Amino acid sequence: MNKKYEALLSNYLKEKVTVIHSAFEDSPRTVALVEVDKSLSIEEKLDIAFVKTNTITEIPWWDNKEVTAMFPNKTCRSTSDGDMVLVGKIKYKCKPTGWSVM
Repeated sequence: MNKKYEALLSNYLKEKVTVIHSAFEDSPRTVALVEVDKSLSIEEKLDIAFVKTNTITEIPWWDNKEVTAMFPNKTCRSTSDGDMVLVGKIKYKCKPTGWSVM
């Protein structure tokens, strides 16, 4: 496949969700865009955004290929309880027991 076709196909099948850190900050700030499959459920999209913005393996989370880092510094903490993910126009808050609509 050529790159132009791959980009068009990706735009059709994928969407980007926004990860917003607010748990420990003075004000909420966008830290990443995470590419997810459009056909997934909301819960699956939220869980992928959470996992992809946590350093679970030896690489820092912002090196995941599905992640576009949006923070100004060299590093950024992992997503945790109290942070949010925006899917479409709906914002979800991460809680110890799952996600809640804001």
